[in-house]
Amino acid sequence: MARKKIIAGNWKMNMTPSETVSLIETLKPLVKNDEVDVVFCVPAIDIIPAMEAAKGTNINIGAENMYFEEKGAFTGEISPDMLVDAGVKYVIIGHSERREYFAETDETVNRKVLKAFEHGLTPIICCGESLTQREQGITIDWIRQQIKIAFLNVSAAQAEEAVIAYEPIWAIGTGKVATTGQAQEVCRAIRDCIGELYGAGTAEKIRIQYGGSVSASSAPELFAQPDIDGGLVGGASLKPDFGQIVNYKTAKQQ
Repeated sequence: MARKKIIAGNWKMNMTPSETVSLIETLKPLVKNDEVDVVFCVPAIDIIPAMEAAKGTNINIGAENMYFEEKGAFTGEISPDMLVDAGVKYVIIGHSERREYFAETDETVNRKVLKAFEHGLTPIICCGESLTQREQGITIDWIRQQIKIAFLNVSAAQAEEAVIAYEPIWAIGTGKVATTGQAQEVCRAIRDCIGELYGAGTAEKIRIQYGGSVSASSAPELFAQPDIDGGLVGGASLKPDFGQIVNYKTAKQQ
């Protein structure tokens, strides 16, 4: 059974609530594609207006982060219940920027993943290596460690519903893109790791995205790879170009 592609925009810390509505109005007609799951992961303050603006379209709204507690004295955090009540379906967990700037660890990523599943949210679980780690030849070992800890105590049924985003840190926002071969190699290794943890059936069902300076020109070749099931797109998700990425098959033919 072919896996349905999932193409998600990670807006990061961009767009005010009013800008969010304007951008979604612009992108609505450009991202129509029933063959692909389209997700806009937006800042917390933009979730409600984004949900309203995307109503009746094929656009799903996701969050960029979530805490692993239900409620309480955690100033500035957002709970899974808040996301569910707002209508959110997806949540990015463990993005490299969260790890680098906000001290997230493999262990806190695991706690968030478990909490997301508990509340019926689909986690987009990020993994990736630095340039130093790639140059030292430890990319696959590093990624396998991130995956194994992220999926600790996650059931096979839950794992099948998860999305994994492989984002080489050295390619995020730099304009550098991993070669198609490099991206496919790591995504295959991720699928193999899931297979070791849960079996071939689960490994075949889980969706693995590539992220890291994905563009309209690089998307068709990347998404044609057997183990790349879409993309987690940064800067390009804030522009009309995102429509070309979502409709990468059509764009390739033009």
